[in-house]
Amino acid sequence: MASSKPPEPASSAPSDTAWLRALSADPAPAELGPQQLAWLGDAVWELHQRLRHCRQPSRSATVHRAVVAAVQAEAQGRALALLDPLLTGAERDLVRRGRNRAPRGPRRADAATYGQATGFETMLGWLFLRNPRRLAELLDHLEKTDPPPPSPGTP
Repeated sequence: MASSKPPEPASSAPSDTAWLRALSADPAPAELGPQQLAWLGDAVWELHQRLRHCRQPSRSATVHRAVVAAVQAEAQGRALALLDPLLTGAERDLVRRGRNRAPRGPRRADAATYGQATGFETMLGWLFLRNPRRLAELLDHLEKTDPPPPSPGTP
């Protein structure tokens, strides 16, 4: 009879992008447009932020506010700016396609910021489906260049 013992944990804590490395890089069955890729990329970015923030013990309302702040258009634009020097021509093209297809966005964000965020999400969605290893590389770079979330109770 096989043991139902769970596998041994890794010697060090997994990175917040470890879940991406397990994905297959097989292409999606049908080509998705920039808006569908942005919608998917938004979910990928939010999941990444949730994983990033849930590692610290905190009240759910505090974690929720931190994640909401991290997924806003302004924060996505800052993340894109940090990644820009590393992007390939194809990745920049995805950003441009997403930015050009961005709707006007919410009243609180200007159109340029919202366009950059939509471009960022489009690239994330495409990389999630087509090249999860590259997505993990870029997200890991953000982890190194963007300060970690503050611990609860720090100003």
